Amino acid sequence: MFHKHEDFAAFERILGEALEIHDVELFSYVLMPNHYHLVLRPLADGEMSRFMAWVGGTHTMRYHAHYHTGGMGHVYQQRYKSFPIQDDEHFLTVCRYVERNALRAGLVKHAEDWLWCSLWRWLQARPPQLSLLSSWPISRQSNWKAKVNQALGDKELEAVRRSAQ
Repeated sequence: MFHKHEDFAAFERILGEALEIHDVELFSYVLMPNHYHLVLRPLADGEMSRFMAWVGGTHTMRYHAHYHTGGMGHVYQQRYKSFPIQDDEHFLTVCRYVERNALRAGLVKHAEDWLWCSLWRWLQARPPQLSLLSSWPISRQSNWKAKVNQALGDKELEAVRRSAQ
């Protein structure tokens, strides 16, 4: 899905456009070479589906136009998966799981080094021009960067996997 830095940046622009159009908040995200994770909150009934349809459709059209691959197959393998998250400790666990994805995959030595992630954005002294992130519904822990760089425990991983099913 993402072959070069400009592909990641283009997808972030699509997210920005979608957030302007749809009544959705984005709390955490990571863009990986072959997938992405978003922690979102729709603010109106049906907005999650409309948001994801717009993001997926727009990304697919722009991807095919850029790579001249129209009619040559799918960009996405399947429909997106979504599951509810309470505004509690589990929210923090899911955001941590998302933000440490590139570290877990061995793409960086520290989670905050992955440019295509909400953690990197949150830590910038001067926020990037494109504003994507909403304030969290609960407080971020003061040692958040260190926490994200620590592997999730077995119970935390099990909780994330259970909620995804």
